[in-house]
Amino acid sequence: MYRDHTVAVVVPAYNEEGFVGEVIDTVPDFVDRVYAVDDRSTDATWDEIRRHASRETHPADEVAPGGRSVAAGAVEGARTDGSGVETGSDVVPIRHEENRGVGAAITTGYRRSLQDGIDVTAVMAGDGQMDPDQLDRLLDPIVEGRAHYAKGNRLLGREYYEEMSAFRLFGNVTLSVLTKISSGYWEMLDPQNGYTAISREALEAVDLDALYEEYGFSNDLLVALNTRELPIADVAMPAVYGEERSHIEYRTFVPRLSWLLWRRFLNRLGVRYLLRDFHPLVGLYALAAAGVAAAIGAVAAAFGRDESSSATAVSAAVLFVCSATALVLAMVFDRQANEGLVVSDE
Repeated sequence: MYRDHTVAVVVPAYNEEGFVGEVIDTVPDFVDRVYAVDDRSTDATWDEIRRHASRETHPADEVAPGGRSVAAGAVEGARTDGSGVETGSDVVPIRHEENRGVGAAITTGYRRSLQDGIDVTAVMAGDGQMDPDQLDRLLDPIVEGRAHYAKGNRLLGREYYEEMSAFRLFGNVTLSVLTKISSGYWEMLDPQNGYTAISREALEAVDLDALYEEYGFSNDLLVALNTRELPIADVAMPAVYGEERSHIEYRTFVPRLSWLLWRRFLNRLGVRYLLRDFHPLVGLYALAAAGVAAAIGAVAAAFGRDESSSATAVSAAVLFVCSATALVLAMVFDRQANEGLVVSDE
């Protein structure tokens, strides 16, 4: 228990042999429960989870694709240091019936946390990239009532992101911009940071079944939280990288995530600014999109007729300027509507 709040940690793992056991061992003792979720690894990850998590006399949970448990019962055993010596939190080893994605593994842990009535649930990836000594800093904004969701932020200063490669840093900044626009959390950075904590109230408010099940889950969750106008916290912390292997295929990840963010963006606008309330920024976004489409159409038609004229160029330029103006105004209104929903803890 941490500051009179029960705490759980979800440890999603896929092919993290050699890493996940240490993650389980180093979870702080104030954590009440650890949900170690193996996303049907093809290496010895599952054996390592069971060896480090609990006494061998306990059966293991296996979760089918729909999220239901297909085993006889829950697993709760005392965490050990790998040699059988009990160290602290109860651990629930869970294994998916088939590989479904990191988002699905986290969602499985979230569901078990809700069932157990846990107050705050954190996520620590099975690859060992998340410093357990930072966990209390993620919990503080939630237990103090300042936020319902807290995430790490490696981009607040050079001392935090200096361990990142240039390629990773560029990708993270790009996704930060896209997720800001999609989610409405304009003051948020580093949406790819998977070191997070969430309140029970937020988990109850979010439709877990609708969340994206693969990489991009954290981005999708941010949009879902903003749709319900829940405040979040950005907690500054350094990047931690070792010998772990990334499972992200960027050639498919970036296009899929971009399309996901676009769809979630439209849904957020519809729910918050049309269904729940009305705001003119929706019309401005629509005008911006229509203006860009009209400008592109005019230029395409001119090239199709194999002709170009100053009138076409001027018309296209005017449409682009009007669209850009409408877009900027829409973003300004959106930022104002979401002001104060991001708490920064440095």
